[in-house]
Amino acid sequence: MLASKRILLIIGGGIAAYKSLELIRRLRERGADVTPVLTRAGVEFVTPLSVSALAGTKVFQDLFDLTDEAEMGHIELSRSADLIVVAPATADLIAKMAQGLANDLASTVLLATDTPVLIAPAMNVRMWEHAATQRNIATLQDDGIMFVGPNEGDMACGEFGPGRMSEPLEIVAAAEAALADGPLKGKRVLVTSGPTHEPIDPVRYIANRSSGAQGTALARALSALGADVVFVTGPASVAPPEGVQVVRVETAQQMLEATQDAMPVDAAVFAAAVADWRMATASTSKMKKTKGGLPKLEFAENPDILATVSQMKKGRPALVVGFAAETDDVVENATAKRKRKGCDWIVANDVSASTGIMGGSENDVTLITDEGAEDWPRMGKGRVAAKIAERIAAALV
Repeated sequence: MLASKRILLIIGGGIAAYKSLELIRRLRERGADVTPVLTRAGVEFVTPLSVSALAGTKVFQDLFDLTDEAEMGHIELSRSADLIVVAPATADLIAKMAQGLANDLASTVLLATDTPVLIAPAMNVRMWEHAATQRNIATLQDDGIMFVGPNEGDMACGEFGPGRMSEPLEIVAAAEAALADGPLKGKRVLVTSGPTHEPIDPVRYIANRSSGAQGTALARALSALGADVVFVTGPASVAPPEGVQVVRVETAQQMLEATQDAMPVDAAVFAAAVADWRMATASTSKMKKTKGGLPKLEFAENPDILATVSQMKKGRPALVVGFAAETDDVVENATAKRKRKGCDWIVANDVSASTGIMGGSENDVTLITDEGAEDWPRMGKGRVAAKIAERIAAALV
């Protein structure tokens, strides 16, 4: 997919810049031509010689290079690529992009371009969570800038949280999706997946059974059709797909907030197995056995994420798809759920223990729409995801 594609790689100044060397190698393995632009801060982390050796071409650094600018080099760089990738995209670079600043070669190229841009943010967790950064990100998303990551994890500064740059192969997958000429190119799709964990105390929780396999397959299938996918996942046992924006959550309330933060989207697919209830008040200490009998657990109802999005008065996605995991009267219960929630489609499946579907590799679904119930034969979850993605693409055309 990347064969003969021209990638302009802008390397920002952060510790994650070392990953850009591996990224260049992986892009070239797939046949891409990589032209690197190294910022002044980027030189503090990787050398022009190492970047040039891996890219097999000249490294561009200076906006006021007389030789390059005699040929309007910054304009040529900004227009000659099929895709511009910024990795790492520091908080400073993101701010410059959002505000339209152009005081060095990288920011000038980004301002002068009409080429699609994919950025891989990398920064300290506090910088990522800062209101100014979040405002800048929202601006760039509105401008059509594509994102991959950031991931969550340990950081060089010793802190933990979102802000780690995506791994090189994740960025490669996102670049492939960005350049794909699929029917969902230019569309933004939200997918929720996995279970939620609702704490009882620090060591116990309420949850639904879910591996996250079907949601992961859906995100992968939608991305393969060119969609910009936001993947909101609970603590699933299946790893999230590469090339999508991954948002990890634990509870239903966190999943709702992440869903709302992802708006606006063209379509939303709610494949997560969200717990219906949580503790009214979770204990902050581990609950102990007592001679007085069993503890009394007081439950509260979790937010209904599918209904909340389906019934949005402003900014509702053009297509909202829910899932209904049933054990009895599958079609009847799922049809009633679609009407009650207000979503456009429901994907219903029988998750009785005898089916082996929950946690298995196959699924047996019925797609319920305004036109009625459509039974699909039992098939692998990847194929189910591909069929749903194809139907979504047809609906959004």
